[in-house]
Amino acid sequence: MVEHNALTATREAYDAAARTYAELFGDELRNRPLDRAMLGAFAEHVRANGDGQVADLGCGPGHVTAHLDTLGLSAFGVDVSSAMIEAARHAYPDLRFDIGSMAAPDIADGVLGGVLSRWSVIHTPPGELPGILAEFHRVLAPGGYLLIGFSASEGPAYPTQVFDHAVAPAYRWWPDHLAASLRTAGLAETARLVREPQPADRRQFREVYLLARKG
Repeated sequence: MVEHNALTATREAYDAAARTYAELFGDELRNRPLDRAMLGAFAEHVRANGDGQVADLGCGPGHVTAHLDTLGLSAFGVDVSSAMIEAARHAYPDLRFDIGSMAAPDIADGVLGGVLSRWSVIHTPPGELPGILAEFHRVLAPGGYLLIGFSASEGPAYPTQVFDHAVAPAYRWWPDHLAASLRTAGLAETARLVREPQPADRRQFREVYLLARKG
C-alpha cells in the first residue's frame, strides 16, 4: 500500500508540474556535455548489439527520448504522468510516447536493445527497487544495455537517503549499492560516470550514471 500510494502521489505531482517541468528542463542537455557523452556511448553500445528499440522509462516531457532519436536510435518514451505524455506528444509528434509504469511496463519479454532510466528511479521506495530492476532485465534482449541515472547518497554508510525533491519525495542511492542491485537483477555494470556538483546546481549532490549489460 505504501508503494502504491507513492506511485499515485508521484503521478499526481508530475501531472500538476508538467508544464513548468517541460519549460525548465526541455533544453537542459544543451548545457550538460557529460550527459550527452553518456547518452552517446549508450547509443553506440545499443547499435553495436543489433540496434533494437530503446525505451526511455520515466521520459517526462520527452526531450531525452528525442535526443536518443537524433543519435539514430529507435526510441520511445513511457511515463506514469498523463500530463507529461501529453506534453511529449505535443513537442515531438513524430515520436511514440505511452502512459505506463516502470513497475509493470507494457513491453514484451526480451524485445529491447536498450532501456534508459534517467533520474526516474529516484521516486521509487527502496523496497520496490529490486522489482523495477527485474522489469528492466525482463524487457531487455540478451546483450541489451541499461543506462540508469540517479543522485548519489553521502557515502557507503548510507545506501539510500531521502531528499526533499521539488516535485515528489525522492531517494538518493550509493553507487556501489545500486550496482550490486543491478548484478542481483542480472545486469552487469560496464561503465560508470560520476559528476561532482557544480556551483550553479540546484542541489549539491553527485550525479551518477551506470551503464549495465544483460548477459
